[in-house]
Amino acid sequence: MKAAQRRAYIAQRLRQADCPLSATLLAEEMSVSRQIVVGDVALLRAGGEDILATPRGYILRQPAPGLRVQLPCRHTLAEMEEELCLMVDQGCVVEDVVVEHSVYGQLSGQLMVSNRYEVAQFLRRLSQSGARPLSELTQGIHLHTVRCPDQAALGRVRDALAQAGYLLTDPEGGDCPGGEETGG
Repeated sequence: MKAAQRRAYIAQRLRQADCPLSATLLAEEMSVSRQIVVGDVALLRAGGEDILATPRGYILRQPAPGLRVQLPCRHTLAEMEEELCLMVDQGCVVEDVVVEHSVYGQLSGQLMVSNRYEVAQFLRRLSQSGARPLSELTQGIHLHTVRCPDQAALGRVRDALAQAGYLLTDPEGGDCPGGEETGG
């Protein structure tokens, strides 16, 4: 299979997939190395494909219905599972985590978790890899980009996070900056 054919195949597989596709799986399907797939994905991105690398594999970002917001949060490592579950239990998708670094600026990591099983998978990978969460760089302070199906679900998420003490709020009332809708 030539390079252009591989890239067309990858793009088509991502359009048809209902779950993330790993570079290893795509490599096996095309009888090439994982690194070839990684390079092809980079070229597809450069060509305008909106391909997102998640911890479980590649997905083609589709315009999603509902509300997309960034919520400012703070919690300990021990509280991470509860925080994520509070959001996914309301029918929302936690797309990423973002921290502000003094040298590098914004650093983000893709999560794309939408249920407790995916939260558990993410936490298991984090533990097994020995990696530390990005929020440890900022003493637990971070943003989550969250996609909710409607305003009611977003309200439940805000209430649940606030009740647990994870939602950062302005001392004068309201969410900290960054708690606004970012569009769908």
